[in-house]
Formats: sequence, C-alpha cells, structure tokens
Amino acid sequence: MILEKGQFILKTGQIANHYYFIKSGALRFYYGDYEEQLTAWVIVKNEFFTEISSLNPQLPTRFNIEAIEKTELFCINKDAMEMLYKQIPAWQEFGRITWENMSIRMINQIISFQTLSAQDRYLEFIQDKELMKRVPVKQIASYLGITPNALSRIRKNIK
Repeated sequence: MILEKGQFILKTGQIANHYYFIKSGALRFYYGDYEEQLTAWVIVKNEFFTEISSLNPQLPTRFNIEAIEKTELFCINKDAMEMLYKQIPAWQEFGRITWENMSIRMINQIISFQTLSAQDRYLEFIQDKELMKRVPVKQIASYLGITPNALSRIRKNIK
C-alpha cells in the first residue's frame, strides 16, 4: 500500500483492523481537529505498528494516522495475524518482541514528559536524525507538548 503525504490509514471514529510495517516514509498519530492537532506519536520506516487501543477491543479510535510524507506500507488484517500467531511459534516470538519494544518506547516517552523540561525533551528528540528530517516544526512542538513559539525560543537558546 502506498500513501501520499496527507493521506490517512485511519481516522478518528473508525475501528482498526490491520497491522502495518513501514517500508519507507513516515506517519504520525494525532488527535484533535484542524485548528488544534496534537501529535501523539511519529513512526518511520522499519517500524511495525497498529492502533492497538482500537484493534484489540474493536473500539473506535481516538487518533488520525496520517502520512507526513510518501509512505509505503505492508499490511495484514487482524484475522490473518491471529492465525499466524496460533500456527507459527516464531511469529509469536516476533509479536512479543515487537510489542515489548513498543511498550518500552511508550514508557520512555511518558517518563520524559513527567521528568524532563521542554528543552531537555527537545534535546532528546533531536538525537533521532530520521525524525528531525521528516517532521515539520509545528508537529515537533505538538509532539513535545509545547507551542511552536516555545519551540522557537528553545531552538534559539541552544544555538
């Protein structure tokens, strides 16, 4: 599946039914409307993901998942993935490791928000050169939980 920049794989209120792997490109998870979009997650090539809070309980998602650049994805539906988990022990191990890594990333992000200043969160964020090249400044600010003006001041202070 190929998405052009600005295309969605899931919109608020829809129910997730697929798992994805990003071959190339980048996506963001955000919530809110056009005026105030809050970026919760950014994922880039070689990442496996789904909207787990919608997929497993089969509840409407709170997120929009949008391509922030041209993105090529592989996808597999929920039923096919469940079949692979049941029939192939190595696939279960793959799933376990994938979700453990995702959990670690989420825990680190939560701790970062609870313990680091906005400037320190930005300094941590810029260590990931892939994200810096791909994510627009407004979305970086949202991801860090600050306004674009605050991000501008932080960037000016560290130069």
